[in-house]
Amino acid sequence: MTINQGIAVRGFSSIDVPDASIVASCVHCGLCLNECPTYRVLRVEMDSPRGRIQLVNAVQEERLALDSPAFLKHTFQCLDCRGCETACPSAVPFGELMTDTRTVVAAGRRVPFRLRVGLSVLVRPRLLRWVSRVLALLQRLRLLPGRLPLPVRLPLRDPRQKGRIGGDVVLFTGCVMDAWQPEVHAAVEEVLEASGATVLRSGDAAGCCGALHAHAGLDAAARALAGRVMAAIPADVPVLVDSAGCGAALRAYGSLVGTPEAVAFASRVRDVHEWLAENIHRMPAPVGERTTVIVQDPCHLRHAQGCHASVRSVLAPYAETVELDDEGLCCGAGGAFSVLQSELASEVRLRKTASIKRAMATTGAATVVSANPGCAIYLAAAGHVVRHPLEVVAERIRGPQGGAHGG
Repeated sequence: MTINQGIAVRGFSSIDVPDASIVASCVHCGLCLNECPTYRVLRVEMDSPRGRIQLVNAVQEERLALDSPAFLKHTFQCLDCRGCETACPSAVPFGELMTDTRTVVAAGRRVPFRLRVGLSVLVRPRLLRWVSRVLALLQRLRLLPGRLPLPVRLPLRDPRQKGRIGGDVVLFTGCVMDAWQPEVHAAVEEVLEASGATVLRSGDAAGCCGALHAHAGLDAAARALAGRVMAAIPADVPVLVDSAGCGAALRAYGSLVGTPEAVAFASRVRDVHEWLAENIHRMPAPVGERTTVIVQDPCHLRHAQGCHASVRSVLAPYAETVELDDEGLCCGAGGAFSVLQSELASEVRLRKTASIKRAMATTGAATVVSANPGCAIYLAAAGHVVRHPLEVVAERIRGPQGGAHGG
């Protein structure tokens, strides 16, 4: 986190001030506007990266109060998709600026109740699994409102975890995916083992990565969770992540925590597709009929980590891939964004689903693959069949007689 210390700027606190050099690095060219999902929906300058930078600058120059409704509204309507960073010719670290700004705001503002409750559950793995089982039962009884951001079918049983005490790689299992999509971890582990790796799951000892806490500006909580994750994972093996949001968060531990140990840990973190693409020669031949899938890039894989091409590389021997025509525009999930900003999130999702439908119409593909649980859940709620890319790979390795993972 880049925070200038001890500089008195009215509007921000005298201790934590977003780095003015980030604001100054924006040349106001506007190339970011078309890459910003909220700007494309709202067509409001202050809901673009350029506009939000101007708002931060206005607070720094005492022209706008930190707690003004306009500042808070537009700052927290950012999805943190980082699409603007990919488009920016000046390499403005806009995501860093938003995180820093939200951290300052959160220090003097109460976290919304729904978010506070949700975050408190995420950091307690056993409680999360218990709540998930209750929700799964209510879901089977059709007693849950359809608008809740949940998987189409929550697992009723706890996922079985192997008791291995060591491995060539660590699979980071996190919180939401471990409780809600255990079949994804099972498929990923199957693919890794098919490549010859032995897999150690991070499990409850590591728990939540802290991504949603960081997005909400809860910097201290995010650092504490980062410390727990790093302490729980062996220091001598690659850390592989099958959730784009978690991977981006773990890779940011160096700047978040600011210690040499955190920097070293972040350097060992890889998206699982990256690792498999580098070891594709170790993968077994596909079995059964080749399938066609539509690839949806999670923002934190495409923009934050920049390794979305590896998904295509891993899928190539096993499936035909179809590209969307929206140039990687965000789906609208945005971590907790689809809960806290549900109407705007739905408008953003409409553009993604329109692109998916066009791809379906021209290719006949019926399945979307996405390497992030938030994207998968949010797009499935719109009626699409969404799977993790490595679920497709696992099926092609296993063959039609191999069965499927379920929960």
